Amino acid sequence: MRDFATLTEREILALAISSEEEDGRIYADFAERLREDYPDSARIFLDMSVEENDHRRSLIDLYATKFGQHIPLIRRADVRGFSPSRQYWHLPTLKIETVRKAAREMETQSGRFYRAAAGRSTDAAIRKLLGDLAEIEDNHERQAGHLQERHLSDGRGDQEEDHARRRFVLQIVQPGLVGLMDGSVSTLAPVFAAAFATHQSSNAFVVGLAASLGAGISMGFAEALSDDGKISGRGTPLLRGLICGLMTMLGGIGHTLPYLIPAFWTATYAACAVAAMELAVISWIRWRYMDSHFATAAFQVLFGGALVLACGILIGSY
Repeated sequence: MRDFATLTEREILALAISSEEEDGRIYADFAERLREDYPDSARIFLDMSVEENDHRRSLIDLYATKFGQHIPLIRRADVRGFSPSRQYWHLPTLKIETVRKAAREMETQSGRFYRAAAGRSTDAAIRKLLGDLAEIEDNHERQAGHLQERHLSDGRGDQEEDHARRRFVLQIVQPGLVGLMDGSVSTLAPVFAAAFATHQSSNAFVVGLAASLGAGISMGFAEALSDDGKISGRGTPLLRGLICGLMTMLGGIGHTLPYLIPAFWTATYAACAVAAMELAVISWIRWRYMDSHFATAAFQVLFGGALVLACGILIGSY
């Protein structure tokens, strides 16, 4: 995966071309899916798709003038710093709230990308086009925001509140959830393996404490180094790394603390109960902030946690 700072102007234009093509196709899919229930919104997304294709043609023309006919294949997934996009267009049912959220995320990220790219360009023509596209993407973001005012009547349409919520999810909830899931699930196996191998609460506590602290440090550094946040809008690496690391440690410490109880089986039952509560909290967060169905989220998290727990018990019992 490439760092954005290492891309040449040729590669930046190639990335912009592939991004515009992908966004245009996504908007066209949105328009088709919304056509029956929200015809006005469908027309907006169809217009946005056409405009994205116009941008792509302008970028291709400029690229051909500057660098020739061959355009190297480079996509957002190949460059560090872009948030992975959820494939909303593949959902069985597509709500207008979901489409609006997806569109605003796409346009916000595109605007950041074009401003960052324009700032690195030394060619006047390239810099001008990229700057113009940044302004257009900002206008698209406002258009996507207006869809809420047209079709939602529950009063959640305040754009500043929505922007603050999206920023909170990106910068706080997502890294925290990643850490909590890793800490709660991955430490189950070593804690319960140590517990059932020795039948000593103190041994399980030491292993759980070491696993929690080690996982917290590892996950904190991994999150901080994964993305500088300049294009994705995910906030400062230090803050994300701190949140992810602390939540990882908290997730592991939760079911480790019961092993301060000297009675082994009492401590084990308490640890199992705490682990179940941790997994329930993770399911609730995914439902509350990640647009996941609670039953689906609960099944996925609990099933995965149960497998890891069983793995630890089986290993410790032999």
